[in-house]
Amino acid sequence: MNRLRFTAALALVCGFVSGAKAADLLYTLEATATLPSTDTDWDYAKMQPNSSRLFIARDKDGLTVFDVDTNKVVTTVTNSVGANGPILVPEFNRGYVANVDGTLLIFDLKTLETLERRKLDDGFLNSGIYEPSTKRVHVITGSRPKESHWYTLDAATGKLIGKKAFPFQKMDDPSFDGKGRIFAPARRDSLIVVLDATTLAEKARWPIGCNVSKVLYQATTNRVLGACLSNDNPLFFALDADTGRIVSRVKIGRGIDGFVIDHKRQRIVTSNGVDGTLSVIGQRGADNYSLLGTVGTRPGARMMHMDQRTGRLLVVNADHTILPAAPGGEEKPVYHPNSFVVLTYQPR
Repeated sequence: MNRLRFTAALALVCGFVSGAKAADLLYTLEATATLPSTDTDWDYAKMQPNSSRLFIARDKDGLTVFDVDTNKVVTTVTNSVGANGPILVPEFNRGYVANVDGTLLIFDLKTLETLERRKLDDGFLNSGIYEPSTKRVHVITGSRPKESHWYTLDAATGKLIGKKAFPFQKMDDPSFDGKGRIFAPARRDSLIVVLDATTLAEKARWPIGCNVSKVLYQATTNRVLGACLSNDNPLFFALDADTGRIVSRVKIGRGIDGFVIDHKRQRIVTSNGVDGTLSVIGQRGADNYSLLGTVGTRPGARMMHMDQRTGRLLVVNADHTILPAAPGGEEKPVYHPNSFVVLTYQPR
């Protein structure tokens, strides 16, 4: 290529680059941190409100506390191997962790010292929430052939208040409106179940038409925002919290496992492990949603949470090898030791 043609081509490329606005990028990778790890799987990663601490449940490696400002590990909570779903209650200086062996871990949120680990269920405990109007913690079992169990505890003391069974195979993290209602996704039944926050009695069942996995209630619009886990038709949706009427649907990436609302920037973001992407949805009012763009992350990066102070997204992942499926089985990922990473994405 002669000098004139090279200069023209370079100018053309630079013109495209300089023409891109920073806001068009939506999120850019700001920092990475590789943590010591075994070949463990992981599940929930949750930010402590008004804090720099990210709690990462890493099964074999326990509950890791990571400081997002220094980009370093603070500690691993003692006796936390098998951690799956952390529930953080700063109001009572307590943390609760649903564990894969059916035990519940209770720890001091300030000192990060373990206070107790007790047996709740004979199977797998998956997740849970703190419901502030009743001051109760609800801990939920993982997939079951016929029914899901909820264990209800006093959030201040950890005392078990009750247990209730629901006729659904899998119930994921619920949300609440603070006015007496809980919105619980029943994934394999494609439903949102509306519960009384005090009694857990069913008030309604809303069919969603897809495997609803994530829900968050938004008080400013009185909408339940959620997402469906499907490789065929993964969707974000918004529905009226009084009637269950779906007001919007937006297609997202495959393999969603993280779901956050950025109220300041009027965005909803999903992290999608199968595609290795973030789906960024713009919100313009209660019923107006559209896809702003798709940000590439890494294949398998499915779990994500947001630092409410800054809008940064914390995405976790590890290198892996996919082994062929046995006859009648599924492909299985094997995670590489010392490859677990926290990826920090800065909003633009």
